[in-house]
Amino acid sequence: MSKKWAGYTVVFSLGMSLLAPVGHSRAADVSVRVTLPDFAVNLNGHTVENQYRKYPILVYHDITYFPMTWYDTRLLGLEANWSPSEGLNIKQNRVTSSYMPYKSERRNAAAYVAEVPASVVTINGKKIDNSKEEYPLLSFRDVTYFPLTWGFAHNEFGWDYQWDDTKGLSITSHNPQVQTVGLPAYAGENDVALFKGYYYFVETTGTTNHVYWVPVQQPSLKQEIFSYDIGSFDLQHTPLSFQIRDNTLWFTYHLGGGFMGHDEFVKIGVDGKAEPLNSGYFGYMDFRDTLYGTLIVKLGLAALARDNLLLLPPGQDVTKPKSVGDPGVIYGAHVINNGDVENVGVNALSTAVIGDDVYLLSTHNKSDANKIYKINLKTNKSDKIVNSNVSWFRVIDNKVYYVKDEDNTLYSSILDGTGEMKLSDHAVSWFDSIDGNVLYTTKKDTNRFELYQVDPNDDDPLVWTTPISSVQVLNDRLVCRFGENDDYGVVLLDGSGHLLLKVADPIARVLTSDEGILLKSARDSSVTFIR
Repeated sequence: MSKKWAGYTVVFSLGMSLLAPVGHSRAADVSVRVTLPDFAVNLNGHTVENQYRKYPILVYHDITYFPMTWYDTRLLGLEANWSPSEGLNIKQNRVTSSYMPYKSERRNAAAYVAEVPASVVTINGKKIDNSKEEYPLLSFRDVTYFPLTWGFAHNEFGWDYQWDDTKGLSITSHNPQVQTVGLPAYAGENDVALFKGYYYFVETTGTTNHVYWVPVQQPSLKQEIFSYDIGSFDLQHTPLSFQIRDNTLWFTYHLGGGFMGHDEFVKIGVDGKAEPLNSGYFGYMDFRDTLYGTLIVKLGLAALARDNLLLLPPGQDVTKPKSVGDPGVIYGAHVINNGDVENVGVNALSTAVIGDDVYLLSTHNKSDANKIYKINLKTNKSDKIVNSNVSWFRVIDNKVYYVKDEDNTLYSSILDGTGEMKLSDHAVSWFDSIDGNVLYTTKKDTNRFELYQVDPNDDDPLVWTTPISSVQVLNDRLVCRFGENDDYGVVLLDGSGHLLLKVADPIARVLTSDEGILLKSARDSSVTFIR
């Protein structure tokens, strides 16, 4: 079995036999007859298909038994762990999972033989002698089975427990649920967004990308809002991606090759109308809304030509923007000097607009590169804020946070550049702020990072003990994604790093959403939602 082992009985029974004192044999496991139920069983709204399930629901002494597989337990908000010193420990925790059907090609028989392990089990901190229980835990197909008695299901775990002569048995837990989004199967092949009650997704037919929106409550009512051709560029294009800027949904894509292609940004109005920002005139680019119009930062080769910071006033022809700042300066990108070659990053992570002022990286020449400047859009006056070489920065809560090239650690200052403080104990790969706390990652190995919280008065504490694949702040939660070999796919934390929820499903990507958490499964590219 993998890390997400189906159940706990094999290791549990072996461990108990190894722990038995020399000269004393533990009580032998007892065989009992179990049957498949002749009634329907529903777990959190999912009807269990017992006939072809590898780990079916069972009945023993007229009590329904639940298989404690990895996903079944987390579906109902339980974690089960085994250790040589403590044995099997079952407890409620902040966990969840989508429903796993555990389909089998072989039809189950009507009755089987299961085992009653003669062992001690801890349930929510209470030790239970399984050999003395009227309805003991069972072992079937190397999986522990748990009795759904009123005492356990209702009193210990707080589940709603209902019986209906027609509908059968229904168990409902109160942990957050992973909800399947009713979008077409192809939606997860590209990007998906949830914004103001609508899902947005893409379908590629031939050489055309079609962008749709559908109401959350009626996902079958799709309506096309935009389309564009990718065929003339020999399929050298990047997948479309959604992003939320200043409470407005945008999508962007790049057409053409790395040198001759161009970016497209499209704004989606509240009525679903798609409005392109431009028609590729600026090549690689980034932009910010300002009080004076759209600030455009040309990137890539266009940045090397200088005069790459432009302002497009409302209603102005896109081919006639105003130049901003010094035309001889490279703005908005991190410049690397490699001999006589300047490599300019195309991802402008370091441009912020505060009132009349824009803060951005500025490179005047090779000896004066990657400084933070402030440019007043009203007067075009420039002021140097940070004189150190900076990799990237962000303006958060009227402070400038930046990572220096010289040591890759995090610093902060007030908006005029004074009061500089070194914040991080380690090199920084990512940083952000939530609930007044500054968090950052440092690289552990090729694809994993360690997550820390800045502590100005002591060593920076490790927020989560397991290295993560990626992290972001989304809808007032810290969303940590893990690798395919880790126990959990995503962990949600609050601003202090306290656990809110662990999601058992393998997750390929955290998607754009203005509420809850929208996820793309690594198992089948399906899209799910957690409120």
